[in-house]
Amino acid sequence: MIAASRPILRLAEDGLAHVAALGGGRPLAWWLTLMTVGPLLGSFITEPAAMTITALLWRENFYRLNPSRAFKHATLGLLFVNVSVGGTLTNFAAPPVLMVAGVWGWDTWHMFADFGWKAAVGIVAGNLVYAVVFRREWARLAAHDVVETELDMAEGHWASRRDVIPWWVTAVHVAALGWTVFTAHFTALYVGGFLALLAFSQTTEQWQGPLNLRSPILVGFFLAGLVIHGTLQAWWIEPVLGSLGNGTLMAGAVGLTAFSDNAALTYLASLVPDLTEAQKHAVMAGAVTGGGLTVIANAPNPAGQAVLGRSFGHGVSPLGLALAAAVPTVIVGAALAWLP
Repeated sequence: MIAASRPILRLAEDGLAHVAALGGGRPLAWWLTLMTVGPLLGSFITEPAAMTITALLWRENFYRLNPSRAFKHATLGLLFVNVSVGGTLTNFAAPPVLMVAGVWGWDTWHMFADFGWKAAVGIVAGNLVYAVVFRREWARLAAHDVVETELDMAEGHWASRRDVIPWWVTAVHVAALGWTVFTAHFTALYVGGFLALLAFSQTTEQWQGPLNLRSPILVGFFLAGLVIHGTLQAWWIEPVLGSLGNGTLMAGAVGLTAFSDNAALTYLASLVPDLTEAQKHAVMAGAVTGGGLTVIANAPNPAGQAVLGRSFGHGVSPLGLALAAAVPTVIVGAALAWLP
């Protein structure tokens, strides 16, 4: 909810707009920026926050342009994959990494050297492939953007108003987001900070937007379900992981992730005794690689679907999502497995 607040979104949008301006601010430049920089933010502000910010900005900048259904599915699948691997630059922000970082002694440098930079290469490569595949979409979206911009200037909406937000309001929200990230394992501290932010938002409501609690609550129930039921799968996942060789372990982890969530998978892997470093690397690479194949494969995915689902009319097709995520899954998997 903090990541989706108006001051944080405006700050993120302004920062990403400077990057998109390097490409002239056209739809293609915005899309590449959101699909590249947005997911990599997950290594610093947590993957759920990065997913929320990127999805909301994508909806604001592209939904109004009426993109094709194929393009929307392709973008959603690509976003899910990119966010899943985009949190591997550090050891403190991605749920599957958090599950094993302490147990396996992986620090931020280890994550960046073994996973992070390879994931970034895979993200850029996947984005470029889809940019070429949908090259005819960009001219149509650019033409539609001119018309929509003129209409927006004439009509305007309170929720998307462009008035200036004071720097100190933004600073409080940034501090609240940082406080939540760094006190995430101390419930009394981060809940206290969250309640303080709610009070602050009430007293500065002239610069705030609607506070959306629905999506965060749904994601919370999803994670609670994983905690309660995920460990009950240990009786079959642990023997499977322990019996796979290095060559097939990563592929097996990709498949298991699609049906068991990558954080649950890495947690269960941490319980398997005597895994070699190569096996640990294979499990982590497979877990983050397969995090975009289904909605339940990565904890932030339900947040992304909640934000973008209304853009799909009859809802997101599970098969369409899996097919859209298949290509970037192969690309980032190859980057994590084959780059030195």
